[in-house]
Amino acid sequence: MYPAIILIALVIILTLKSLYVIKEYERGVVLRFGRYIATKEPGMRAIIPFVDDLIRIDQRVVTMDVPPQDVITGDNVSLKVNAVIYFQVEEPWKAVIKIENYLLATSLFAQTTLRSVCGSTELDELLAKREELNRRIQTLVDQRTANWGIKISNVEIKDIDLAPEMRRAMAQQAEAERERRAKVIQAEGEYQAAEKLTAAAAIMSTQSAAIQLRYLDTLRSIATENNSTIVFPLPLDIFEVFKQRLGGRKE
Repeated sequence: MYPAIILIALVIILTLKSLYVIKEYERGVVLRFGRYIATKEPGMRAIIPFVDDLIRIDQRVVTMDVPPQDVITGDNVSLKVNAVIYFQVEEPWKAVIKIENYLLATSLFAQTTLRSVCGSTELDELLAKREELNRRIQTLVDQRTANWGIKISNVEIKDIDLAPEMRRAMAQQAEAERERRAKVIQAEGEYQAAEKLTAAAAIMSTQSAAIQLRYLDTLRSIATENNSTIVFPLPLDIFEVFKQRLGGRKE
């Protein structure tokens, strides 16, 4: 009786060792006596017990946070930069055979690439051309990890942390730039107004009556806005205009 129980136990153990359920998002890399022979698809899969080893590889997209890196930019500004990287395993057998720990290797290479790219870039470019830097980092990391069967789908620079004194300097620079633009706009407005006044003066200089009418209109505006009595010298040219008009009527 005992041999039968032992035999049944052995059969159960061998069955459990030979059957594996691979989930939809997984692939099973099979090594026979340490040599790669196949990649198993999802479902119930069987291997030879004590001969084959099955290593599960998750093929879902991995979201990995790249820790903050100390960077000195091309224009000698010290800052901290961190990023997030999205990737997935496209060729499971390479992730098993070509690299010992593909997660750690991808993270470390992303860190060094982030430092290298940001360190060769000036601060203004780093702040203004973030999308371009993302693509550059993605391309460099993807070229290396392709040998490990890993595809980098996206890289995003998250935060750029400047020193407090640098933030104050940038705020002062931005304020100075706003004041410069305001002065330029004001100067342009004054220049345009001067052009219009010059053109108006040129037209009025050819018509003496127009000058006198403008003078009278100015007097009327001042009298309307103020209750006090104001004495202005009256140009004699005004009388000449009236004399000419009265003389014309007598004739």
